[in-house]
Amino acid sequence: MTMAVGVIETQTFPAVLAAADAMVKAGRVTLTKYDRSESGRQFVAVRGLVAEVRLAMEAGLAAAKACPGYAEVMTHVIIPNPQENVDAVLPIEFTPESEPFRV
Repeated sequence: MTMAVGVIETQTFPAVLAAADAMVKAGRVTLTKYDRSESGRQFVAVRGLVAEVRLAMEAGLAAAKACPGYAEVMTHVIIPNPQENVDAVLPIEFTPESEPFRV
């Protein structure tokens, strides 16, 4: 079964940390990827059922925006049903590190 993907990109690490924490607490989602993107920006990706990813993304965006200091959310997206080739090529797949936490 294909699971939805939610990604949040922020300008700072504290904001992406707050977003990731809020997302895994708000919905039955699995954090599958964290990394740095261009210009020192940070992003986090979660996987789960569409409704759960939507709940998690709302909580993550609110937490990132509430983070003190320069905590700008650069962009975010929810992909409800990614194709298998997208899942295989982009860094959104479940990893050995995320597998024990898979919901």
